[in-house]
Amino acid sequence: GCWGGFSLQPLVDDTEDVSLDFGNEEELALRKARIRHPLATFFHLFFRVSAIVTYLLCDWFSKSFVACFVTILLLLSFDFWSVKNVTGRLLVGLRWWNQIDEDGKSHWIFEAKKVSTSIAASTEAEARIFWLGLIICPVIWTVFFFSTLFSLKLKWLALVIAGISLQTANLYGYIHCKLGGKKSITKVTSRF
Repeated sequence: GCWGGFSLQPLVDDTEDVSLDFGNEEELALRKARIRHPLATFFHLFFRVSAIVTYLLCDWFSKSFVACFVTILLLLSFDFWSVKNVTGRLLVGLRWWNQIDEDGKSHWIFEAKKVSTSIAASTEAEARIFWLGLIICPVIWTVFFFSTLFSLKLKWLALVIAGISLQTANLYGYIHCKLGGKKSITKVTSRF
């Protein structure tokens, strides 16, 4: 019918099947949140970028080689620890470590957490930030290596090698987790 120039139509067609998603509010919130772990995401990049920026600008702010060296090495160490122990687990569900058994043999353990598709979709931005930071920074330190070598600033070479080593170790560990970590974290930790 017509009422005041407007056509009245039923709100819901009786032939349509309407489904309501009760109880999925938490899942919807996770999907909407592009970055679920903002603090971990911040620190994943903070120590890496701070070490690089400090390396580039240290001569401008300080004439003390030792102070620059120690500051950058501390930033690289904080980065290594936070990426290995915190951000890898939170941002992409991966972790790795070395374990020594009773016989004194070293065993490298690489794990990948099984993630449901709804959770995986919600952490795509975090995963992208994680992997870009993990790959780009060792490349930058490699460029620093060659520039240090060719400019004959050999006193910085040990620091640059430390930067390459620490960041490449994390990159290697997480690539190994991603490609070869078939065990779920919960399965492995339930043994202890």
